[in-house]
Amino acid sequence: MVNIVLIPGRRLQIAAENAGQREQRVNRMLRILGRDTSINVRKVLWAAGELGLAYENEVWGLPLRDPKVPEFLALNPNGQVPVIVDDGFVLWESNAILLYLSEKHGQGGLWPTDPQVRALALQWLGWQASELNPPWGYAVRALIRKEAGFDDPAKVADSVAKWTDKMALLEAHLAKGGSFVAGEQFSFADIALALSLHRWFELPYQRQAMPAAEAYYQGLRGRAAGAQWMTARTP
Repeated sequence: MVNIVLIPGRRLQIAAENAGQREQRVNRMLRILGRDTSINVRKVLWAAGELGLAYENEVWGLPLRDPKVPEFLALNPNGQVPVIVDDGFVLWESNAILLYLSEKHGQGGLWPTDPQVRALALQWLGWQASELNPPWGYAVRALIRKEAGFDDPAKVADSVAKWTDKMALLEAHLAKGGSFVAGEQFSFADIALALSLHRWFELPYQRQAMPAAEAYYQGLRGRAAGAQWMTARTP
């Protein structure tokens, strides 16, 4: 059983246990620093849920809590979320954190033991970061975040067109079959890709049909640990 206790600026999740065990666990508990409206923080939160980890989520990130302060910069000099502190070990960059937690706690699960399956998962995780994500920048800032200065229809159309080209590549791969991106095993790569696809399907814009990608996305949305991170509140 898991108890969730909300305290100002933090979400504390710990297993039911006696007071002495609880105090010891909290002192050594995994800390995840970042706000859950960040797609990169959601990668880490979802992975922790899949792995059944007890963790403390400290809310950092504007507009709630500025990470450009000495306390946070001492952990990540970039002043960006997410950051984890795992029994004194500090790590930043969402994909590095995703891989670290998967390898440490998810052998045979999020971390495939077959080297070829793992290599394919790493391939798609790298592709998600370097190829799929960059094109969406202008469209997301214009249509989802509605940021000032991002209101040029031509630039929105160009952003969506380039994003569509990358989505078509993923669609073609998924249409070949396989329950997950690296075959029949759910892995860390599926977490990153599902969150990217959530952003695609939440975009208020006429999009090209991607039936294989949509089926894949809906299947991942059905996972208990992932569903809460793919809602209308977190595009």
